[in-house]
Amino acid sequence: MPDIATATPQMLRRFNAATVLGVIRSSNAVTVSELMDATGLTRATTLSVCEDLMARGWIRELENQRDFGAYQKGRPARRFELDESAGCVLGIDVGVLKTTVVVADLRGKTVGRASKPFRGREIEAEERIGVISQTALLALEAAGVAPDQVLAVTVGLAAPVGRDGNILVSQPFWRLFDVGLKKALHDLHGWEVVLENDANLAALGECWRGAGGGVQDLAVLLAGERFGAGLVESGRLLHGTAGGAGEMAYLDMVEGVGSADGLAALARLWAAEALARESKTTLRTAAAPGGEVTAQHVFAAAAQGDKVALDILDRLSDRLARVVSTVAILLNPELVVIGGAVADSASVLLEPAARKLASYTATPPRLAASPLGDAIVGVGAVRHALDRVEKNSLDLVLRRA
Repeated sequence: MPDIATATPQMLRRFNAATVLGVIRSSNAVTVSELMDATGLTRATTLSVCEDLMARGWIRELENQRDFGAYQKGRPARRFELDESAGCVLGIDVGVLKTTVVVADLRGKTVGRASKPFRGREIEAEERIGVISQTALLALEAAGVAPDQVLAVTVGLAAPVGRDGNILVSQPFWRLFDVGLKKALHDLHGWEVVLENDANLAALGECWRGAGGGVQDLAVLLAGERFGAGLVESGRLLHGTAGGAGEMAYLDMVEGVGSADGLAALARLWAAEALARESKTTLRTAAAPGGEVTAQHVFAAAAQGDKVALDILDRLSDRLARVVSTVAILLNPELVVIGGAVADSASVLLEPAARKLASYTATPPRLAASPLGDAIVGVGAVRHALDRVEKNSLDLVLRRA
């Protein structure tokens, strides 16, 4: 709260408006009396603030309680609620092979979504930007929202991003994402764009709407093609000096692990090795002729009792346990969530991995599979964008559709 002795009338009005808007945002419909109780403001000040917030477009007034049937006598109560359609946010997940854009209203409800593949892994920056921009416009069209109603955009990338919003490009793979996306989307659409590491956003999404709700110390492992971690300690997301917290290249040096390859990549590799040895397995006919046996094929074959596939799952559970143990030893989280597209399939690995953990670390965490599936990064990106809107609401100008 501002210092009363030094606060100007403008500062107090701004503080009061932010306080009232915060209460309304965290509630459904609220009456003036309820706002007074929550904020300690007088009726006159509360009404004045609500009128100002309505004029700005952030809230709307509902029918009064007498008409609604709750009051029969006395002054009818005025009720207000957040106008969740006053603007929107975009959560963008940019991978190597495709991009997905989620449009959410101001309560975080998804109202539009679109996904589009890139033509190839190694494409020019201009082409990558074009695909991302087109996908965003398709998602907005699906939501029925105009581009100028976007209040914040967060982009998740498979690369470390520092607190300054810049990508750490010391590794060749990370350079794929250093395409000037933030400036390009601002120039094309006028959007304020923030970049963030995809695993960090996965952790935000998991805490918001996943298995991590109410947990203060957790790690979210994106475990598909490569292991990467989003780390939360005492409710705070960890970034590190250059955004490198949670990067798992150190696994190259861990005995019994040897690389940061993820569960999907390892399942493909070990299946190919088994086929090259001419092992007897139903995996030989799992893929289309000339196609590659995928992790999904391996998990499906294991569910049918295929011995080769079951052996691969045993190796995967051990690899997962070793990776989780390194995180447990360093950070001692209460919970480790396995996220990404592989999460649903990997759930069968959790019990055997948990059994193995006890032999690798004295502080084994609980394990869980994310319920968010491959939407985990987009959900976190939406939460990140909403946080920025909520923090800067009074500096934003709403544009009505």
